[in-house]
Amino acid sequence: MNILIAAPSANFDISKIKQLINHDANFYNDQIYYSNDLLTAKDLKIIDIVVGNDQNLVDTILAQSTSQLRWVQALSAGIDYLPLQKLRQKNILLTTLKGLHAEPIAETILGMILSNYRALNFAVQNQKWQKPQHVSKMIKNKKVVIFGTGNIGSRTAQLLQVFTNQIIGINHNGHSATNFSQTFSTDTSTKIASTADIIINTMPLTPTTKNFFNTKFFNQLKQQPLFISVGRGPSTNTQDLITALKQHQLSGAALDVTDPEPLPNDNPLWAMDNVLITPHISGIYSEYTEEAIHLFSKNLQQFKKNGTVLINQADLNIGY
Repeated sequence: MNILIAAPSANFDISKIKQLINHDANFYNDQIYYSNDLLTAKDLKIIDIVVGNDQNLVDTILAQSTSQLRWVQALSAGIDYLPLQKLRQKNILLTTLKGLHAEPIAETILGMILSNYRALNFAVQNQKWQKPQHVSKMIKNKKVVIFGTGNIGSRTAQLLQVFTNQIIGINHNGHSATNFSQTFSTDTSTKIASTADIIINTMPLTPTTKNFFNTKFFNQLKQQPLFISVGRGPSTNTQDLITALKQHQLSGAALDVTDPEPLPNDNPLWAMDNVLITPHISGIYSEYTEEAIHLFSKNLQQFKKNGTVLINQADLNIGY
């Protein structure tokens, strides 16, 4: 197999990837290319598998009339940035790293809640012996509504069970899901979320989830909840979020994803003392590279047998 590794250096140690591949017997008979090599058009034509998140590179390969591309392994859980329609038309497999992010993102969400509820954000911002203006809260007995009941949402719900049993999940059709006391469909979600104390967005980005959290949604809220977003940035309308914070429809927000990314320096969200922003890092952890390559290696072993994969094949029709 001709495999092109196009891992973003901001999140992945390329030297570590090379080391892992060199010591994995599954790759011994493969030709490995790296996107930082000087690749020619001839090289790109013979690539069978792309491992990475580079949309432009995938587009360039697909534009080759004699492209051999058969499989793209995304190095993320979300795939909205990739040319899904083109991949579907050419019957190219797409797999993700779904599941790897559940634990670190769930832990980040818990940290975000505690930072807001226990006034840790205030302490970090002030760095002096000054009590916060608002009395700290406890998570105990709060109503938490989590949009997205997949791996991330489910693990978050499981962690929060230590604090509260009012954990409600929202998914596209209301099907039951592990670790949730109740689940509802997105069609009925506004009514359910209207009395939430904490709202958590872990949804993938699809045509139906884009701008889902907007003025209409925020106008229904009655409890001034804390809003947390770790799904995809464009699922929240940024200007509507700013307005909701200014009008005290929300007590605060914690955002690991924004629209756009990176968030411009002059965006009002940066200046709000009840908003915590992290630069899309909630899913990153020290063993991430090893676990990503291990997952890909297991799929590669199966792919060489019969052209199929075992883990995390994306449905190109629904976008995740």
